[in-house]
Amino acid sequence: MTENLPEQEPNLAPQNEVGLVVQQLTGAEGQAQAEVFSEILEEAESGTVALLLEALPLDERYERWQQVEFADRVEVLSLMRADPRMGILRRMPDDEVDLLFAQLSPEDLIEWSDYLPESFTDRALAQMGERQRQHFELYNQYSENEIGRYADHQMLVLSTKATIGQAQRFFRRIELDCNDSLFLVDEEDHFRGAVSRYEVFRSNPDEPLLSLMDEDSRAISADATLMEAAELLEHSRDVELPVVDDEGGLIGRVTLRTATELVREHYEAQLMASAGMNETDDLFAPIMKGARRRAVWLGINLLTAFLASATIGLFENVLSQVVALAVLMPIVASMGGIAGSQSLTLMIRGMAMGQISAGNLWSLMKNELGIGAVNGVLWAIVIGAVSGWWFSNEIIGVAIGCAILINMLVAAGAGVLVPMVLQKMDQDPALSGSVILTTVTDVIGFLSFLGLATILFL
Repeated sequence: MTENLPEQEPNLAPQNEVGLVVQQLTGAEGQAQAEVFSEILEEAESGTVALLLEALPLDERYERWQQVEFADRVEVLSLMRADPRMGILRRMPDDEVDLLFAQLSPEDLIEWSDYLPESFTDRALAQMGERQRQHFELYNQYSENEIGRYADHQMLVLSTKATIGQAQRFFRRIELDCNDSLFLVDEEDHFRGAVSRYEVFRSNPDEPLLSLMDEDSRAISADATLMEAAELLEHSRDVELPVVDDEGGLIGRVTLRTATELVREHYEAQLMASAGMNETDDLFAPIMKGARRRAVWLGINLLTAFLASATIGLFENVLSQVVALAVLMPIVASMGGIAGSQSLTLMIRGMAMGQISAGNLWSLMKNELGIGAVNGVLWAIVIGAVSGWWFSNEIIGVAIGCAILINMLVAAGAGVLVPMVLQKMDQDPALSGSVILTTVTDVIGFLSFLGLATILFL
């Protein structure tokens, strides 16, 4: 069985070095910028070029894009985020786009197609041969969250009938990233096991390769989620694991590099989602497009703010008589919000790592409530004492102390329950969890503080 030749691995310059180059490039204009970029292209790796292009405003980006050698364009675009990549494709003439698509591999198109309009995907497929289109359809049968879609298809594969000598020649001739194993398949391309590079080179070349096969070789199911695949590799002793379909057919591998990228992209997506944004967003997105995307999130926050304001409005009488309450209200909301976000972050991380289940949810809830109670009592005493001394009123100190304790307990419980409920509703906890949690802590904080104040003062 033959193997695919490896693609060049992109190397990104260190962050501080890229920052200096970006400063140099963005500080120049017109022809001076073109000259600077031309010098950069002579030495920079594709990953660095992609970062530099994304750092430029749209018009300047396309001008500099035209300086990129045609042979390097596919790799540079593949290393860019989806939005800036699509912005360049839309501005390119149709004939150039078709020439570019003719250079795409099925693996490239799979990655691009996640954010590529269907019309562009069809144009790219039209430039491919029949065998390439078949490969694309094979990978495309898996969803965007399944590892079978993004498995590395460059690997060393031999038949179970091969000899150790053939394996030795393979390892010497082919250089692949994270390649310490060679996978064995039967006549129907079903995965049978793996042999290590170390064992291959310390054994007799005339012996059958099957004699070195690890009987306990692990494989990842193609329908496993991206994070599940990354975790399986992380907890194994290998730097690569094979990916197999439902029938045991070998379709690719997951490498340590791939797992690292998946984890990084996952947490980057969560970070962006917490602000209602997408990790594919362009740094220089068109104003109306960027405003439209963020407007929805701002609208959701506005509704939650109105809810919190309506809660405050219920206690207008006591606020008008005890002005100090208005001064202290932000403290109650802030302490509850911070406590809740700590529990929420812990839950989202545990859910992402597959550590949260119905079996340990109640134990986790008790633990978080315990932590909330300890911190709640501690900070209730501190804040209550300071507030009572500040306004020379012990009743205010008691009211805010009790409100702090109540709100931190509610925040701890909400931090555990909210992401679980959202997951049951097929919603991303990282995207909407913080909004719901903030609403809960604001409403409960204001309700408890102003409610207690009403009872004590009126």
